[in-house]
Amino acid sequence: MATSPEVVSAAPAAAPTAPTAPTATTAATALTAPKQPPEPEPRIVPRRHPGRLLAAAAALLVLAMVLHSVVRNQAFQWDVVGRYFTTTAVLDGLLLTLWLTAAVMVLGFLLGTLLAVARLSANPVLRTLGWGYVWIFRSTPILVQLLFWFNIGALYPTLGFGIPFGPELVSFRTVNLLGATATAVIGLTLHEAAYAAEVVRGGILSVEHGQVEAAQALGLSRSRVLRRIVVPQAMRSIVPTAGNMLIGTLKGTSIVSVLAVQDLLYSVQLVYNRTYQVIPLLMVATLWYIAVTTVLSVGQYHLERRYARGSGHGLPPTPWQRLRDRLRTLGGAR
Repeated sequence: MATSPEVVSAAPAAAPTAPTAPTATTAATALTAPKQPPEPEPRIVPRRHPGRLLAAAAALLVLAMVLHSVVRNQAFQWDVVGRYFTTTAVLDGLLLTLWLTAAVMVLGFLLGTLLAVARLSANPVLRTLGWGYVWIFRSTPILVQLLFWFNIGALYPTLGFGIPFGPELVSFRTVNLLGATATAVIGLTLHEAAYAAEVVRGGILSVEHGQVEAAQALGLSRSRVLRRIVVPQAMRSIVPTAGNMLIGTLKGTSIVSVLAVQDLLYSVQLVYNRTYQVIPLLMVATLWYIAVTTVLSVGQYHLERRYARGSGHGLPPTPWQRLRDRLRTLGGAR
């Protein structure tokens, strides 16, 4: 006898239960439960550098020993240094040194800018002449150049102006025209112009050429592109090197003492040739050079900060800001 197949019916799945509302007991428990305290932030401990501390201590010890030996050494004759530090002869030599430095830097950068433009010119003649000038004046020592210009009268006793390859209209005797001071200005200016040309050329080449092309595409004139785009960005590269050149020129003017130009060094030489107090008088010149160089360095620092505005690197901190940040860091570490 055939049996009927079993019919298995699947039970329907249980429907998801809806979340129940919190009861009064649960709410009261949540209110009376103690709150968990927040986790403390991890304490940052700076890494110790015992080697740096030992090196700094050793350097300070050596510096203290050097200063002690300089101050206590009677051979420096500090009383003589103080007596001659502000004498009329020394101050007159200092003023001549400052004037010579300023005149050489201004004239040197004016001529150097023209040479830089010539070297960047598309004209092959100007480019070659500019390169030749820089090559000659950078290849000969400054003392040789000064002695050459001082003895220029042996080669050209007279200088004249007139028609090229024709008669002269006006002429001057070189001996009466070029004295020691004028020779120093000419020699130092021509020497510094060769280095200034490379400084200006490097600054111009540091500006991205795409910015110049974009400005020209907007219809800006060449003078405005140079004044508004090229020069402000080129100064970021020119100012540090020009500052070093200025300080180098200030110290380099002491070489004109071989021409009997009464600069700072020659003035103290005249004094110690009479009094035989060589060391203290040389210390007078040294201290004045250090003082003027310090002032120029501060001016260069602030000028660099001025032209660093708008760059992606940000302004460098001042020495006072660095000291304040350092003290703040040490206080936080403690």
